[in-house]
Amino acid sequence: MEQKKFEYNNDVAYDGGMSMNMGCCDMGNMPQQMMMCPPIQECPQERVCHRYMCYEVPHIMPCNTRIINHHIYRHTYTPCFTSCEENVVSNVYDRKCCF
Repeated sequence: MEQKKFEYNNDVAYDGGMSMNMGCCDMGNMPQQMMMCPPIQECPQERVCHRYMCYEVPHIMPCNTRIINHHIYRHTYTPCFTSCEENVVSNVYDRKCCF
C-alpha cells in the first residue's frame, strides 16, 4: 500500500488533494490543536495460513521371490573305436569221382 505524506500549513493539513481544517478559524501562528475524529471502519482483511499435515501410512506389500533352477545337460560324444572280425567259410568241392 502506498502511504500518503502529510504537509502541514499553519492550520491545514494537505494530503495530496484532501485538506481539512486542523485549527479554529484563523489562528495565525498559534500552535495547532488536533481534533479527534471518529475511527474509520476499514474493509476487513483476511490472513491465510497454509498448514500442511504429513502422515506416514505404512503399507504391507508381499513380495515373493521365485527361484527357478535350470538343469542343463550337455551331451558330448567321444568316439570309441572298436573293431570286429568276421570269418566267412566257403567250401569248394572238387568233382572227383569217389562217391
